[in-house]
Amino acid sequence: MKRMGRWLQFVFIVVLCSSCVSNRISKRYTSTFDATLDTVQLVLEQDSLRMLSNKDYLVKNRYGMWELYVSGAPYDLGNRTGLLTEDLFREQQRIFMDKLEHMVPSKFKRRLVSRFIHWYGRRLDDYIPSSYLDEIYALSTHLDDAYPYAGDNFSLTLLMHAAHDLGHALRDLAIVGCSSVASWGDKTEDGKLLIGRNFDFYVGDEFAENKVLNFVRPEHGIPFVSVSWPGMIGVVSGMNKEGLTVTMNAGKSTIPLSAKRPISIVAREILERATNIEEAIAIAKGAQSFVSESLMIGSAKDKKAVLLEISPKNFGIYEVENGNQLVCTNHFQSDTYALDKRNTAHIQESHSQYRYDRLLELLHRENKLNPEKMVAVLRNRKGLSDTDIGYGNDKSLNHLLAHHAVIFKPEDKLMWVSNSPYQLGAFTAYNLDEVFADSSTIGQSKQIKALTIAEDAFVHSDAFVNYERYKSESDSIVYAIRVKGEVPEERLKNFKELNPNLWLVYYLVGKYWYKQGAYEKALVELSQALTLEIPTAQAEKEIRKLWKKANKRRKV
Repeated sequence: MKRMGRWLQFVFIVVLCSSCVSNRISKRYTSTFDATLDTVQLVLEQDSLRMLSNKDYLVKNRYGMWELYVSGAPYDLGNRTGLLTEDLFREQQRIFMDKLEHMVPSKFKRRLVSRFIHWYGRRLDDYIPSSYLDEIYALSTHLDDAYPYAGDNFSLTLLMHAAHDLGHALRDLAIVGCSSVASWGDKTEDGKLLIGRNFDFYVGDEFAENKVLNFVRPEHGIPFVSVSWPGMIGVVSGMNKEGLTVTMNAGKSTIPLSAKRPISIVAREILERATNIEEAIAIAKGAQSFVSESLMIGSAKDKKAVLLEISPKNFGIYEVENGNQLVCTNHFQSDTYALDKRNTAHIQESHSQYRYDRLLELLHRENKLNPEKMVAVLRNRKGLSDTDIGYGNDKSLNHLLAHHAVIFKPEDKLMWVSNSPYQLGAFTAYNLDEVFADSSTIGQSKQIKALTIAEDAFVHSDAFVNYERYKSESDSIVYAIRVKGEVPEERLKNFKELNPNLWLVYYLVGKYWYKQGAYEKALVELSQALTLEIPTAQAEKEIRKLWKKANKRRKV
């Protein structure tokens, strides 16, 4: 049973290389579209600019982020996105596959888990609207056959859109820990709605190297922008031309019997079809999601934001009644979940409540928020009462692993998006009215240079250099623990000096000494870890368990 638990931890990666959708689906899509292929062609391909014959294009801005401008019917959207991002999409696939092969080197075991995912996702396509299946299918035709054991490309691409859901539904993997805030009225400088969020979805640094801003003009629907990665048509952070925004924060999930509609597809539906909060609620209620998720919906028309709290069996709406500020981390707040045991346990045992309290603490210091102040909140690396809890601690708002951070000002149709590294790089600004109205800047980035928010000075500090070295050293030590390799003691000492206030540093060193049979040394490091800010009850339990084992063996 314990061994099976370990393999389920690999599901997030394995899901991306398994064929969980039956062959009949691929055959049906192939036969449907053989005679209706998009006639648009790639006419320009340079290092930082690609353009199609219909003037859709992909351009890399001065900060290294890709901006995709694409239009058309569902199949056309997928095909044109594929034409423009083919190399990026394939690279993203390679990153997933390399991650898989690193974590599960045995081909036999990969096949076993793939069979489980094949069964688990057997009806995924039944819950995704046909228009998005059309788009995903067209996009999938731009993958090569580099991984024949992974199944057909349509199945693989379809599952990429359920990766976020499957990751925390099946094993509550620690890949999500997002924080978001919405302020309006007397909480902002001009009284207008302002929304900020960190998307802390982490699958390794390489995964986040190619970020994409998708400016999409669907044939039937509201033009919108979303922030994601190559090969992703779903939405995790986005705003439409009506000034409606969607951001998602994962909650504590039960394990459903089968995959249903991915939450990123629900968010995409909302952006394409909703103009206000009421319409967004109707769409979300009609979707059959299979994970627990909070969707923060901001609305220019309603001049406020609410939370839609979705789970497989319940649906709650949370909004502030006597205030103009809404805060969200990774637990539910509506009356619907007041007696929900899973949600209550999550509040008590995870780092969600801690980050929630830290957000309130920082917001109480700011009487009137503006975009620059919101960025400062999102970038904050300290713990409660400004305690130094170590760089990369999950209890901090900025645990230095975010895929992106974004700020929306819906009433002005403005947004700011962070650039690498993490949310520390410059925030580039865009005006959706201008983006979708201006045809004179084809082939150019449409960022508003005058509104750029500068990068964090921290990226030029010795502390940041040490943090990056710490991450690299962590990987080496984890590997040494796994294979019982040797690490010089002086190197371990230097490792601790790179990030001296982070609990994980001492836990890893303690675990290394335990594996080496040096129980006295292990006890010293594990005892130190227990004095620091540990993000979850489960992590503390594991440290105490290892401490007891080391103490017992020391006495033998």
